[in-house]
Amino acid sequence: MSNKYVIITDSCSDLTTEIIEKYHLYVIPMSFNIKGKNYLNYPDEREIKTHDFYEMMRNKEIATTSQVAPNDFLKVFEKYLQDGYDILSLSFSSALSGTYNSSLVAKDVLQEQYPERKIVCVDSLCASMGEGLFVYYAAKMQQEGKTLEEVAAWLEENKLHFAHWFTVDDIGTLKRGGRLSATKAFLATILNFKPVLHVSDEGKLVPAFKVRGRRKSIMTIIEQVKATITNPEGQTIFISHGDSFNEAKEIGDELEQSLKVKVIYNSIGPVIGAHSGPNTLAVFFLGNKR
Repeated sequence: MSNKYVIITDSCSDLTTEIIEKYHLYVIPMSFNIKGKNYLNYPDEREIKTHDFYEMMRNKEIATTSQVAPNDFLKVFEKYLQDGYDILSLSFSSALSGTYNSSLVAKDVLQEQYPERKIVCVDSLCASMGEGLFVYYAAKMQQEGKTLEEVAAWLEENKLHFAHWFTVDDIGTLKRGGRLSATKAFLATILNFKPVLHVSDEGKLVPAFKVRGRRKSIMTIIEQVKATITNPEGQTIFISHGDSFNEAKEIGDELEQSLKVKVIYNSIGPVIGAHSGPNTLAVFFLGNKR
């Protein structure tokens, strides 16, 4: 067994730059296109500020995204293999992207060239900061001295306890992106319906509740967290937002006060934001179920 390994993930994980730097993580940027221009989604926002991206979306622009290609993984993996590192690769849910499969292609190519090195690829079945929380737990275990094998085994055993609860504010984004019919979008807008969604055991985004009004959707998320979280006082939960920090902070303040959890906030990056839209709110935590 080897203790010298690097954790690699993709920028869909929406991790803060502080966490990335603290745990020496390598984040492969995913790409997106808006207003006819391609960007790489770096966590430090070097190519485009997340706020500017959401302002474009508020102006009804449509954004599209691309998975990480096998060659992107090949280049990153090989750099670390040459330096004598084993690799733990943690990817965006395979039910939502081909990124995980790309990592497997790279692994198959490189494992033959570097038979003495270990490459483990894990399908997180998570998205956004849910994936980020998955990586965060792995990074903390690595820092505590756990081996690559121990960390990978824990992740596989516990992945279906990483709960994702979120609400989408802009129904128009779902319609423009082809995820909601014009008729359903019209009715939802007229009736002020706000969907509350979560990520299923299969790693898919699925609707859980349809409530009337923004406040009710936020309260529904809080209720779901309180009903399913395990050992809250021992947890750090992640809360992400589509350029709507003040609302995210309201949720966090309530959960900190009532459950004694710790909270880390970050924006939902453009890769997920392209599909969820501005003002999306999401909470990620370990629960007794998804």
